[in-house]
Amino acid sequence: MKTTLTAEALAPTLQSLAQSNAAYARVYPGEPIDRQPVHTIYGGGHLFKKDTARRLGDVALASLRDYAPDFAAFARAIGLRGCESLPETTAGAAAIDAAFEKDPAAAARANPAAAFARTIYRRVVDKLTREPAEDFRIDFEDGYGVRTDADEDAHAAQAALETAAGMKEASLPPFIGIRIKNFGPDTHARGIRTLDIYLTALSQATGGKLPANFVVMLPKLVSAQQVATLVEILERFENAGLFPKGALKMEFMVETTQSVIDARGICPLPEFVRASKGRCIAAALGVYDYTASVGVTAQEQRIDHGACDFARHVMQVSLGATGLYLSDGATNIMPSALHIAPEGGALSTQQSAENRQAVHSAWKLNFTHVRRSLAHGWYQGWDLNPAQLPIRYAAVYSYFLEYLPDATIRLRNFVEKAARATLVRGAGGSGGGGVFDDAATAQGLLTFFIQGVRRGAISSEELAATGLTTDEIRMRSFIAILRKRQLGS
Repeated sequence: MKTTLTAEALAPTLQSLAQSNAAYARVYPGEPIDRQPVHTIYGGGHLFKKDTARRLGDVALASLRDYAPDFAAFARAIGLRGCESLPETTAGAAAIDAAFEKDPAAAARANPAAAFARTIYRRVVDKLTREPAEDFRIDFEDGYGVRTDADEDAHAAQAALETAAGMKEASLPPFIGIRIKNFGPDTHARGIRTLDIYLTALSQATGGKLPANFVVMLPKLVSAQQVATLVEILERFENAGLFPKGALKMEFMVETTQSVIDARGICPLPEFVRASKGRCIAAALGVYDYTASVGVTAQEQRIDHGACDFARHVMQVSLGATGLYLSDGATNIMPSALHIAPEGGALSTQQSAENRQAVHSAWKLNFTHVRRSLAHGWYQGWDLNPAQLPIRYAAVYSYFLEYLPDATIRLRNFVEKAARATLVRGAGGSGGGGVFDDAATAQGLLTFFIQGVRRGAISSEELAATGLTTDEIRMRSFIAILRKRQLGS
């Protein structure tokens, strides 16, 4: 075909475009495909032990035993889909279990709501037994309280030794880190000293090794200089030979209005990331400090407040596709009993019922909040209590499994439609229109599977039912998948 523009004439223009595209790709590499934890749970640095994760799981399993001993009770407590049709007695749930043991396929056809509830419950129990906590922060900030310098020194050193022991015994969660005090004028010295003591003791105990997926959390961030200061400190530890170069990573928490829109009237979050020199891997929203910073009173502070929605959306817009993990806040209503049995005594029937009602109410609120975060594209959040762990996992599993059958069919149809169009083109035909008409919808479906796989909610077998391979999912782009298939046809 005749053209006007020659390759030689276009070369300088295309070179500039290529440089611009490369610069963009460095800043926005896209959503990561590697595993991201579904939650972070934190506990005071003075309480951390090498087996803390296992003990959290034991408490979580005990909460299920006491307040949801079967799948039906759990489903009703959290408001799981179809729970209205489930039996209200343990005997009724046991009868359904027996039917599933005898003929799973027939029982599932006869009672799909029970099949779904049983699947969620069993996955939660298995998760709490096998890997109860995915991410943990050894906390020397809000969860630590106000203590003497001598106490914090001792606790920092002890926490490091417990971390080293956990590494040796493989008892740590897959992701772990330390949250130090913020770098404001009153607390920066204490935060730096605690980090110094902890990392020095950890290096000595491990021979310079870090736990897998270790990160330093900097809270209440207000300026890029605070990030730069932490980075300089981390570099000093590495230059001193405590850890390999570039090994120490950081994350920050958005808890102030200044970290969303600063005095210049702009969003400083990208500057925070640039100041980290590649060390920043995550950003989390601190719901309660943030709502307090905008003047919300205590009784209105909650994760679904409109102020938090604004902060979340700013974080998504400014940090989306940068490769950072984004993590939502926590529900602050604890699933705790109202009454405790006296020593050697027992609770009354009414007290037991009130305890169950209190825990179930907190569970349902927590479940609603986590599902709301997932619907807004936030796939990780913070937990404050081990009894919240069953709800975190139930919310994640139910979110993906509820829609999995429909999503599988829809994505498979997109893939098959694209394949048919590719074959027509390859044969010299017109190929028909509309192959990419619904590319955005297909990309949304692909994102559903990416997020589900990253969080262990969708298995490799369930992914294969879409017609896509794991390698194709890792490409993260539906259009890129189609182009690769066209080239390979």
